[in-house]
Amino acid sequence: METLAGKTLFITGASRGIGLAIAKRAAADGANIVVAAKTTETNPKLPGTIYSAAAEIEAAGGKALALQVDIRDEASVLAAVARTVETFGGIDILVNNASAISLTGTETTPMKRFDLMQGVNARGTYLCTMACLAALRKSAEQRRNPQILTMSPPLSMRTHWFENHVAYSMAKYGMSMCTLGHAGEFLKYGIGVNSLWPRTAIATAALQMIPGVDLARCRKPEILADAAWLILTGDNTQTGHFYLDDEVLASHGITDLEPYSVTPGTTDFIPDFFVD
Repeated sequence: METLAGKTLFITGASRGIGLAIAKRAAADGANIVVAAKTTETNPKLPGTIYSAAAEIEAAGGKALALQVDIRDEASVLAAVARTVETFGGIDILVNNASAISLTGTETTPMKRFDLMQGVNARGTYLCTMACLAALRKSAEQRRNPQILTMSPPLSMRTHWFENHVAYSMAKYGMSMCTLGHAGEFLKYGIGVNSLWPRTAIATAALQMIPGVDLARCRKPEILADAAWLILTGDNTQTGHFYLDDEVLASHGITDLEPYSVTPGTTDFIPDFFVD
């Protein structure tokens, strides 16, 4: 069976949460992981730095490279990609995980917050993809099954997914439009491009900062890590898909999702956004 042993993954926002869970799952195979994130100093509200993440990744069996990267900054991203290629010899997988969220209406979303979400979500995904493309093409030439996996939802033009948080929906769907377009554009290079999204809310430190969210009714980030692993070890000719975590697991015979529950026995999970 295909594994991620020896593969190099460039993961944005991997200092905590879903990005770190994906990194550690890949590290268990012996993968090389680039922790491309901003946090270098501990924050009590958002635990985890690029250095603590790197330590966890290496403890899980992988090799880690901790790089402070602001994915809104082109020079920062280009330098990180160059350092990755210099260190590990290339890039096989890009995971566009970093994201900014503000579930606010138009009257309560200042342009600074709008620009942050567009800059991190849509522009950051596009920039990281563009910056990694040459290395991913080289990986394809070497038949190393290169892929891009973006943590973004299925596209849905239904009013209710926009009306309460237009700015966030636009920014998040911008990531999904990158998947849609790049899957077609990169088909000729032999690079698989897909999105992955959770069926339920996922318990992360970032989600905990949103008022009113009951983390006890969420699933753990590991459900996305396992689903991502199944996609990334699969055939990269499967491209242009918007996967849901539980559907990926079910397609591989995994239907008992109880181990992923934050609270054992939970049945009334909080549904995630953008899933009809």
